[in-house]
Amino acid sequence: MFTSRLAVQKTKRGVLPVGVLLAVAFFIGTVQAQAPEQKSPAEGRIVVTGEGSVSVAPDYAQIRSGVTTSAKTVKEASDTNAKAMTAITAALLDSGIAQKDIRTSQFSIEPDYTSASPPSGPKLSGYRVSNQVNVTIRQIEKIGEILDRLVKAGATDAGNVEFLVSDPAKALDQAREAAVADARHKAELYARAAGVNLGRVEWISESAGYEPPLSPARSKLSPALPKEVPIERGEETLRAAITIGFDIAQ
Repeated sequence: MFTSRLAVQKTKRGVLPVGVLLAVAFFIGTVQAQAPEQKSPAEGRIVVTGEGSVSVAPDYAQIRSGVTTSAKTVKEASDTNAKAMTAITAALLDSGIAQKDIRTSQFSIEPDYTSASPPSGPKLSGYRVSNQVNVTIRQIEKIGEILDRLVKAGATDAGNVEFLVSDPAKALDQAREAAVADARHKAELYARAAGVNLGRVEWISESAGYEPPLSPARSKLSPALPKEVPIERGEETLRAAITIGFDIAQ
């Protein structure tokens, strides 16, 4: 009995009641919540976006051309198509196009059906064969002549004329320099308006793109076209856009 009472007494002295523990925790939490938060001073920063562009004349072009033929059998449609494509390839080579600049982009054989009419529904009427090539034209001034040759050779499909620049890096660098100058001009303007001094460049982020002025468009050619199709290459515009963060000098 004596040993048991002694153990009880030690336990009572060593353990705080639950109510006391909750009160202590609430007091500590209250003191911490009332203490003022220590905040680091905000860094001054002027962030602007600059844009620059340079226009250059394209020096080569790409076109798409080919033949679509229809017949009652796959063999007949394929043979007719192959004969026409041989003539088209020969016309391109005769125009000065290198073999490596003629690349097949699509070849397909599809069934042709008559219009649906109940109750029998659509019926197979034959087959359609399509063979398309992408052609790179290095002598850009000959585009009209080449399109004319394609028509005479039997091309039923032609178009997707796209003008391109073979080495845009130099012009794009000029656009980047113009974008940096534009961003600095804006930052200096904002700094003067705000009555602060512009500091050093802290960071730069670039987003550049290439925008052709002529969107590719597929068209059908016919022998009724002029002897030389009028094609204007215009100019390509290369654009650079950057975002710069400037510090505010103290």
